[in-house]
Amino acid sequence: MREDICTIPISEAFEENDGCAVCRMKRTVEERILDYIMGAAMMEPDIRIETNRLGFCERHLKMMMGRRGRLQLALMLETHTKELKDAVFKGGLLSSRSKNAEKAEERRCSCFVCEKIGWGFERMTETIYRTYEADRDFRSIFDSQDMYCLEHYSMLVRGCGKKMKRYGGEFCDTLEKKAGAYLEELSADLKKYCSMYDYRNSGADADWGNSKDSIERTFEFLTGSKAD
Repeated sequence: MREDICTIPISEAFEENDGCAVCRMKRTVEERILDYIMGAAMMEPDIRIETNRLGFCERHLKMMMGRRGRLQLALMLETHTKELKDAVFKGGLLSSRSKNAEKAEERRCSCFVCEKIGWGFERMTETIYRTYEADRDFRSIFDSQDMYCLEHYSMLVRGCGKKMKRYGGEFCDTLEKKAGAYLEELSADLKKYCSMYDYRNSGADADWGNSKDSIERTFEFLTGSKAD
């Protein structure tokens, strides 16, 4: 896989200010990898070797089933299931049920798309650290975001010490302030949401404020994923 498939300009993710920009980066990587694997790449021998070996997790298999190119998907699954059969169910003098079960579990838990997302996303987070250190305009854009989700607040703060020398303290202060303030806002909105079920607050003209989507926004903050 060519590196530029995953290593996209981080400015694309920070152009918006709606939710966690790092989540947007990760979703962009995911979409580009799915486009890639469902396109001409599925005929490349080295890619097919990897998809045959790793297969796909439930999430990414469902996403692929919902896209165009079901023939491409069927071809990949045909060779993947054949390799799975040979690896787990072929039998032989040295095979055992426990070893076969271990092989089945190992294959069940692997995913080509997840592996490539991890590869690409790691490089993108390194780009965040590097760009924050070197680019004053990016520092301003990063600091102006409304929120960072719990997962990416934790990830970026934990990795900061090894990657940043000049602006690490400022970087972590921003993340802590944004994540903490957003969590406080969510807590208030959830409290408001719950209070609206009191009969004294019901009625056609009831003022829900910003609380109506508080459960969905909390889901996104806690998991890094959009609520379906």
